[in-house]
Amino acid sequence: MGIRFTAKACRAMVTGTAVVALALGVVGCGGGGEDDKKPESSAAASKGSGSQPSVQEGQSEAPLAELKGPDGLILQITSAERDSGGFVTVNGSMKNDGGKGVAIPAALSGNETEIIRNGRSLGGATLVDSKGKKRYYVLRDTDGRPLTTTGFSTVKAGETVSVFMQFPAPPTDTTEVTFQLPSFAAASIQISG
Repeated sequence: MGIRFTAKACRAMVTGTAVVALALGVVGCGGGGEDDKKPESSAAASKGSGSQPSVQEGQSEAPLAELKGPDGLILQITSAERDSGGFVTVNGSMKNDGGKGVAIPAALSGNETEIIRNGRSLGGATLVDSKGKKRYYVLRDTDGRPLTTTGFSTVKAGETVSVFMQFPAPPTDTTEVTFQLPSFAAASIQISG
């Protein structure tokens, strides 16, 4: 009975964390109105110098990594943040840099039957901790759905889609990992937090 309760509590925590991550993603993507100027002024204040150009809202100065994939797809990783719940959330954007619409390759979902059954996703992504000699896979909710962007099948020419992936966190002394996504180049990224 205790193990079942613990398992259900862990699943609820993972699902709750996913909902919070999605909510933060939606809030971060909002725009328009007077709210646009508030983040710019706080970003400038945190830099300590008002003479530098301000960062565009929702984007960091430079992405952590840019991975080239098939058919002109480019994945820019903008953040990899560790949270107190023991997770690392990787945020970024997938852009079609080609001249025509591109179908999202099925390989990005990975090869696990449970993830494939839930449609196209970035469920095949992994973080590799070469120091600890471990590979971390995208987390799943209680129904087996990957905690990552899902439900997109094509990206139009020039279109950019915001994406996220959530992984178990490596040990706190591990700050650099290799991000891998099937059919894309691998890249080393820094974990913050």
